[in-house]
Amino acid sequence: MQSWLDALETATQTVPRDNAEAKRWQDRLLTRPGVLPFPLIFETNEDLVWEKNAKGRLCVHFNGFSDHAFAIYCDRRQLPWFQRFLEDQETKRASKDQHSSGLFTLRSARLGWQEGEGKGHPWDVHRLTLYCTIDTRLWTVEGTEQVRQEKAADIAKKITQMESKGDLRATQQAYVKRLNSTLTRINTTFDRPSKPLYKGLSHIIVGLSLGLEKPATIVVWDAHAIQPLAIYGIRQLLGENYRLLNRRRSEQQKTAHQRHKAQKRSAPDHFGESELGQYVDRLLAKAIVAIAKRYNASSLALPKLGDVRAIVEAEIKAKAEQKSPGYLEGQQQYAKQYRASVHRWSYGRLLENLRSPGSKLGLAIEEAKQPLVGRLEEKARAVAIAAYQARA
Repeated sequence: MQSWLDALETATQTVPRDNAEAKRWQDRLLTRPGVLPFPLIFETNEDLVWEKNAKGRLCVHFNGFSDHAFAIYCDRRQLPWFQRFLEDQETKRASKDQHSSGLFTLRSARLGWQEGEGKGHPWDVHRLTLYCTIDTRLWTVEGTEQVRQEKAADIAKKITQMESKGDLRATQQAYVKRLNSTLTRINTTFDRPSKPLYKGLSHIIVGLSLGLEKPATIVVWDAHAIQPLAIYGIRQLLGENYRLLNRRRSEQQKTAHQRHKAQKRSAPDHFGESELGQYVDRLLAKAIVAIAKRYNASSLALPKLGDVRAIVEAEIKAKAEQKSPGYLEGQQQYAKQYRASVHRWSYGRLLENLRSPGSKLGLAIEEAKQPLVGRLEEKARAVAIAAYQARA
């Protein structure tokens, strides 16, 4: 709010040097100020203390705010995770701290406000939300053993490095002592369900290519046979949900038109958008991971996110050249119209939605450069081949 007031004072008392500076002031004044406080970040999982109240409802309170316990309200899919958070802490307490919090399923958390609509006190209108970061491998005994080995190796490496220095100061000796204590406790296992880890064939890779008109295309590549096992375009990946992609595009065009009209009137141009794009990304991720599992693939080969701008511009240029061959001005005009009609997908969001379920299944996530020319299936194949060759 203070920065908005400063911008208002500057705009009313100062003459802008040029149109660019005037536009910056206008953008700042038209930006809706935040109404919610910043979230609280809990990077240590033991800052959250889990318990059940007299009614048997799961509750949590935070170190530093122990007088206030918050009841947990969630759906059935999330409830087992919160129950696991409680079980982990109860196991550690019962063993008199012989277990390590380094193997807690909960890794970190963030407590923040989710903006609501309506009138009244802010704490009645808005909703307090707890965002939890978890390591899905720690749900099973096999995954926990995998994490335990990684952490134990890292701790042992630190101890070796410290001891190799020779004479240690008192603080360094205390640090080594803590590391040894952590190493002992991390070897004490938690009682968790068993589920065999997924292991794919190392020579089977699912390569992904990104496009402007068709956000995702995949090729299942067999590096030993040097041939594709399957190719899936955006229609095959979404199936009957393909219509949602067109609906999302219509939403983007409508929002862009509303924003353009608001900017011409110097009115606020911040319009909320639905979560349809996020939902489509999740459908794509679910389909791609299911295909990878069906073909027993070992990894997902994803394009490097930093290359997306070049990828999109190359596709626009290729379409413009195809539309108006040899006519530069016509190509530029077509490219301008094409950019306005086809809105870019949130590729970073799509890749992030792929990483999460892919890692949960046990697929390795590899990155490679996507070629700028060629058909989308050729680009996906090239990404898979480049990722496989990079292993050497």
